[in-house]
Amino acid sequence: MTGSSRYVLATRSSGKLRELEPLFANARIEVVTLDRLGIRESEREAEIEAFSTFEENALAKATYFRDITGLPTFADDSGLEVVALGGEPGVRSKRWSGRTDLIGLALDEANNAELLRALAGVTSRGARYVCVAALATSTGVLTRRGEVEGEILDAGRGSGGFGYDPLFFATELGMTFGEASRREKECVSHRGRAFHALLGAMRGG
Repeated sequence: MTGSSRYVLATRSSGKLRELEPLFANARIEVVTLDRLGIRESEREAEIEAFSTFEENALAKATYFRDITGLPTFADDSGLEVVALGGEPGVRSKRWSGRTDLIGLALDEANNAELLRALAGVTSRGARYVCVAALATSTGVLTRRGEVEGEILDAGRGSGGFGYDPLFFATELGMTFGEASRREKECVSHRGRAFHALLGAMRGG
């Protein structure tokens, strides 16, 4: 889709960077982060992912940073959909707790606590992680979707991953994403599946 030798990886999440940078390295694709490009976080960024679907949000982020940098840009939007909650928190997964004053691990803990509160007394806890990966270039855009099925536990297990990972028991792995190694998680994760599919589409696969 593009002959560029360098791409922007548009995320400020350290957890996503830990997952995605090895994936791109294995694919021999050079990606640069927003920090490396010296692009400071602005108030405008908080307004980018204002849509109701993962696809719209991923594309909005990819095109926004493509336009700023002039480089082809990868981005994604992802989240947790819980059946008993009608698909919530969905695209609001990162903001589920409403704690705009928190970031990083503190925000993850607040979101997990809110999820457990919402599921108190609920026995059917089926859920899935969803990710839409997007690529925006000067000639167009591509998106691919990845999902992984599981359920939400009563308490977290493991200290790996980020977000809701310690609470998400992945059926295919037989463990939570918090217990899984990076390699184990990449094999089945929604984000790994979405980006592997996107890279395949770039190469005409």
